[in-house]
Amino acid sequence: MQYYEVNFIGSFEHVTQCPPSDFPEFAFLGRSNVGKSSLINSLLNRKNIARVSGTPGKTQHLNLFEVEKKWMFVDLPGYGYARISKTQRRKWEKMIEGYLLQRSNLICTFLLIDSRHKLQPIDREMMAWFAERQLPFVLVYTKTDKLKQAEVGDHIDTIRKGILEEWHDLPQEFITSAEKSTGLEEIHTFINSFLN
Repeated sequence: MQYYEVNFIGSFEHVTQCPPSDFPEFAFLGRSNVGKSSLINSLLNRKNIARVSGTPGKTQHLNLFEVEKKWMFVDLPGYGYARISKTQRRKWEKMIEGYLLQRSNLICTFLLIDSRHKLQPIDREMMAWFAERQLPFVLVYTKTDKLKQAEVGDHIDTIRKGILEEWHDLPQEFITSAEKSTGLEEIHTFINSFLN
């Protein structure tokens, strides 16, 4: 897999603190502990460029990574983490909303969903939030390596059925495992379609 030149730009508490950039940005969003940082590390062929933790709620800022001096990855705080105060949760929500609504060079958000579980109400809410604001997103099913190979299709079909209860069509989707590098090439092809 290709080695990518990566420059960590910084961690920011508000979109207004993020430095201006002409590079297209791709954001990673999902429930706490869904595997955002692990996926970013795998996509960049690095071990710890994005901080990974077994503890939910570790990412608490907007973390910007410049890749190949061509595009940016943005690791957003996870949503739905119960063990924080309501004040802190609202602060994170405002941080995420501010970035998604105000960052003009945001191209698309990768919305991560844990393939091991049924579609969660909070994921439904997030998809509806994107739809209401006509913001582009694609789905990324994560942690497929935690399932038996024969189970992956059934689990993802269950999630799809949950989505189609409220949507006419499925968004574009990627089936991934950061551990086994599954689906990474397809995501890079998707990113390159915007760069070219």
